[in-house]
Amino acid sequence: MLNNLTEFIPRIPIAEGTAWFVGWLTSTFAFLFNPIKTYFGDFMEWTANLLYSIPPIIVILIVALAAFFLTGKKYGLAAFSVFGLWLVHNQGLWEDLTFTITLVILASVLSVIIGVPFGILMSKSKTADAIIRPVLDFMQTMPAFVYLIPAVAFFGIGMVPGVFASLIFATPPTVRFTNLGIRQVPTELVEASDAFGSTGAQKLFKVELPMAKATIMAGINQTVMLALSMVVIASMIGAPGLGREVLSALQRAQVGPGFVAGLGIVILAIIIDRFTQNVNTKN
Repeated sequence: MLNNLTEFIPRIPIAEGTAWFVGWLTSTFAFLFNPIKTYFGDFMEWTANLLYSIPPIIVILIVALAAFFLTGKKYGLAAFSVFGLWLVHNQGLWEDLTFTITLVILASVLSVIIGVPFGILMSKSKTADAIIRPVLDFMQTMPAFVYLIPAVAFFGIGMVPGVFASLIFATPPTVRFTNLGIRQVPTELVEASDAFGSTGAQKLFKVELPMAKATIMAGINQTVMLALSMVVIASMIGAPGLGREVLSALQRAQVGPGFVAGLGIVILAIIIDRFTQNVNTKN
């Protein structure tokens, strides 16, 4: 009897309903999706080409100098940045690197712009917290490949759907850590700001956010790393960059080129991770 439960309880048409809903969104909001696909896609292409037009030696020196001063005039990260970026250039992957950096930066910036306000809202409202928390759980537990389906439906193929999928996958840490950081602000400080007659905005921007900065930056660090982890997955829907080289090598069973492209991603991940950690430490 247990094997024939569908005879008593009809199958719920979740797949059909989801397909209809995505189709409805695509057709109803085409006036919004099409301009985003066109203009934002052109902007990303322009940004990547602008970065690629800068001589690699200039980019490497800028990154090295930034690493040197960001780490308190220590040579470790600067030396690694010089060697790592030179190695990527030496392997003929510099153009792919510029596209990857563009995708990661834009996805991370959008995630922070969206995530921080939602984190603040969660910290201020129990109702918002109760509504948003399950949504974040859904966003983090759903396999990342699934996000490619609506991304392609809304924006076609290319960098824009890659950013869209990365945005969904990478935003939750910023939201959660912002909420956590503000909630961990000592009650005494909040009460003192109230006693001095601070407005809600003054209390938020002059007390709560500065005190929660370290926690928020930790969330932003995780967001950037998650956006970078989507590089290979986004390449499956036409996003250019190092991920496409990894995917191409996988499809052709080419171990060498796949390892080199993967090594480029690892080098970029280490540099970005150390940069964001040191920004957090200096602040």
